[in-house]
Amino acid sequence: MGAIIEVLGAANRTLTVFTDGAGYYTANGLLPGLYALKVSAPSFLPTLREKVGVRAGASIHINVTLNTLLDVMQLNPSRVLPDDDDWKWTLRSVANRPILRIFDDPTLPAEKENHELRGSLSFLAGSAAGGYGTGSDMSTGFTLERSLFSDGRLALSGNVGYGEGLPAGVLRARYSNRLSNGSTPTIALTVHRFAASDPNLHNAALQAVALSAADELILADMLELKFGSELQTIQFLGQSSAFRPYGMADLHLSPDTVVEYSYATSRPTLRDEKGFDSSPADLSEADPRVSVLGYSPRIERAHHQELSVSHRMGATNMQLAVFSDRIGDTALTGTGEVTAAGGFLLPDLSSGTFSYLGKSLDTNGMRLVLQHKFSSDLTATVDYAFGGVLELSRPDVGLQDAQQWIGTQRRHAIAAKLSGTIPRCRTRWITSYRWVNGSTLTPVDMFNSSPGQSDPFLNVFVRQPIPTLGFLPGHMEAIIDIRNLLAQGYVPVLAQDGQTVYLVQGARSVRGGVSFTF
Repeated sequence: MGAIIEVLGAANRTLTVFTDGAGYYTANGLLPGLYALKVSAPSFLPTLREKVGVRAGASIHINVTLNTLLDVMQLNPSRVLPDDDDWKWTLRSVANRPILRIFDDPTLPAEKENHELRGSLSFLAGSAAGGYGTGSDMSTGFTLERSLFSDGRLALSGNVGYGEGLPAGVLRARYSNRLSNGSTPTIALTVHRFAASDPNLHNAALQAVALSAADELILADMLELKFGSELQTIQFLGQSSAFRPYGMADLHLSPDTVVEYSYATSRPTLRDEKGFDSSPADLSEADPRVSVLGYSPRIERAHHQELSVSHRMGATNMQLAVFSDRIGDTALTGTGEVTAAGGFLLPDLSSGTFSYLGKSLDTNGMRLVLQHKFSSDLTATVDYAFGGVLELSRPDVGLQDAQQWIGTQRRHAIAAKLSGTIPRCRTRWITSYRWVNGSTLTPVDMFNSSPGQSDPFLNVFVRQPIPTLGFLPGHMEAIIDIRNLLAQGYVPVLAQDGQTVYLVQGARSVRGGVSFTF
């Protein structure tokens, strides 16, 4: 009781309230917009909660836990309460770039406090199995972020994979600034380098530089806009460029209903849901997606449009969406030992996978998502999608002839996902299974970035906190990431040497490691 709550708004307006005997507080009469909460009390460390959005005619509950200095230094840090605002996923159901995407999930920790300096360091090992450009058997990821002038943040993140020759890696620098009108302009520079692993490619390395810019606005307390673009320059067996814009508009018809239109040019990833804050551990999850034909690079180019309606009924959220996809020079994933001889395969010897040029995919479809929050520690999601995929109509053909047998077919896909937290040991986990009614080379609804999104077939992800010594200023976690555990969806084809290899939606991979966050 007696804690001081300062509600900080635009134009230097500050409202101060106090908690009652039970620790509750209320701030009434706020204008719509973004606010920050500063909470302080005698004998406790102050806490700052930023970017609290208040909509017209609505209320929001913000729970804050104050810690003493001894609480921060204890061996087992207190469990962070999950964010009760599980409706946010409908407000941000689709995004384009991984570094900008906001994916709220009950399994994730609450919003991070505005520390002056924070960062993380991770070590992962195992099979990446994501095609050319994936991480090596072992990789190190890092991120370092610092606040500038209270409203700005400067971040440096990257990932380095170890293997033969020079390491592969991704390095990203980003700056964002929150303006008084709620706008948050962001600019980022990303540098990629993927080392070649086949002598037939003359030891050519893929190097890419990408410059991206983004912003978001809230208009009339009903319309939320997000937009941006990325310009990529790729050097690999020649030089090419790609321009990748994206945007979305959310119309809030009521506190429980949102209509959204989105346009995207890059496939989404599951990284934010799983809690990776650094650059991709599997480098294939970052653009560019590359294949080759006649020893010339082909860059996957995509256009995705989507219209969705999201509605909340108590603890149940649902979303209905229709979409249109147009993908050129589709980069397919294969698994097996191959070489680049012939100029139509791009192998990655470190992961035993390769990239193969498929045909263009032009399709439309629909999606229905149902999500129910049973408790703060358990959420269930069901996703149904119907749309076009690329299919190999004649299996066991030679890879050099397989492209002529690739066509578009309509498929149904159903995914079930459970996610949550084990209270006593604070284990965060996600398990999912995605079924498709037939053989496919690409996922149904590959641009799905709703809470129903999941990798193909059976997947398990676990983040387990590890007790650390009290003098360390951060915490450690063990990570296990298993994809396509049962190795399903493998389509057999013949390599040039007559051996059987496979084209897959997603190859089986097992990765594990530790991460340290401070």
